[in-house]
Amino acid sequence: MKEMTISWTVLTLIFISVTISALAQVTLKQGMSSQVVQQSLTGNWLEIVRAVASNFYIWLGLSLYAVGAVLWLSVLARIDVSVAYPFVGLGFILTALMGVFFLGEAFSVIRFVGTCLVVLGIVLVTQGC
Repeated sequence: MKEMTISWTVLTLIFISVTISALAQVTLKQGMSSQVVQQSLTGNWLEIVRAVASNFYIWLGLSLYAVGAVLWLSVLARIDVSVAYPFVGLGFILTALMGVFFLGEAFSVIRFVGTCLVVLGIVLVTQGC
């Protein structure tokens, strides 16, 4: 098995990609929580599609996901997926924090402990890099 080192460029691409994807998740949540979308959920599928498709935040979130995916493809072109993928766990942390700060969501002690376990897992998995 070959030893792989991760350059600062790749680490930067990983961090930007994961951050953009976390921001996309929060943006999509903002769009789906809008009054228009929430009211459409009691209607037929066409009303739901129309409400979702006309929501700025949903389009912004999908666009952010697309940018994050392109950056992630650049990461995968440079390092093994088994090395890159554990960093996706950072998205759990960033999304939780963004949910707290941007959406006012609660962050309990048990979520904090779980998030710390994710971080520990990332550290352990990437030790051989």
